Formats: sequence, C-alpha cells, structure tokens
Amino acid sequence: MTSHTARALPALIAVGLLLGACGTTTSGGSAAPASTAGSASSSTAPATSGSPSASATTPAAEARDGYVTYADYTADKEAFSSGPVVLFFHADWCPKCRETDSNLTADPASLPDGLTVVKLDFDSETALRQQYGVTVQHTFVQVDASGAKIGAWTGTYTGGEIAGKVA
Repeated sequence: MTSHTARALPALIAVGLLLGACGTTTSGGSAAPASTAGSASSSTAPATSGSPSASATTPAAEARDGYVTYADYTADKEAFSSGPVVLFFHADWCPKCRETDSNLTADPASLPDGLTVVKLDFDSETALRQQYGVTVQHTFVQVDASGAKIGAWTGTYTGGEIAGKVA
C-alpha cells in the first residue's frame, strides 16, 4: 500500500460510516433509518425511554424520564422531577454493572413511565459516593427532588427490579 493510500484510508472509512448512518426523511420531516435489518448500534450512550419526551431535543420545561447519563440529568434536573429518580453507581469494570447497563439499554421500556435511572461513574463520582454512603459499585440510590436520599440498595439488574425497589 502506498503512503498516500494509507493516509487516505481513515478518511474513506469515516465517509463510508457517515454515509451508512444516513437515513431517509419521513413525511413528518424526521430522519428514519434507511434500513434496520441486521444492524446493531455501536453507541455507548445509554438509551432513554421510547417516548418522544425523552428526545435529546426536548425543551427543558418538558418532563423526561428513562435511562439517562448523569450529565443529562444535572444539565436540567427539573425536567426529571415528575417521578422517582434512582442514581445508578456504575463501573465499567464491574460485570454486574455491565449486565444492568446492557439490560436497561436494550430494553428502555422495562422502566415504567416517570421513573428515571441516572447512570453515574462509580470511580469518578467520589463526592456523591460519600454524600450517599455508597461503598460498592452496582449500588442504586433513590433521591427526592432536592437530592436527599430516600433509600439505597444493590442487586437489581432490570428495569422491573429497580421499579420494585422504588419507594
């Protein structure tokens, strides 16, 4: 392979990936995937509930719920205040955390409407761990609208199990 070809290859791959991700426009003006057959998502961002209110373009005043990142939650806590909020202290190296994350990402509808599960990084959120008394990864902490701890537990893996622990 020539050096010119070797330098151009990453750019060609990027263009191919971008073109492959393009969708078609539906009658409502929103983008729809060109084809979903046999495709798998490579996104590492947590999924949110399937409702339109969970869209990334949701106005701040509109209530949201589902499985969200801590950054999304802290950017507008009021948007998540219509129902229970559970902080999920997740670690990438933890098999139990990865299982729960996979379950919530694969089946966001498993979380009841109104329930928000917020994925936090166990390793970097040391102040929050101390605030809520979290000593092990794969810990869930339910908080009220002011951020006060309502309850904490470990050992749940699905949206239904988490919902069953919510006070």
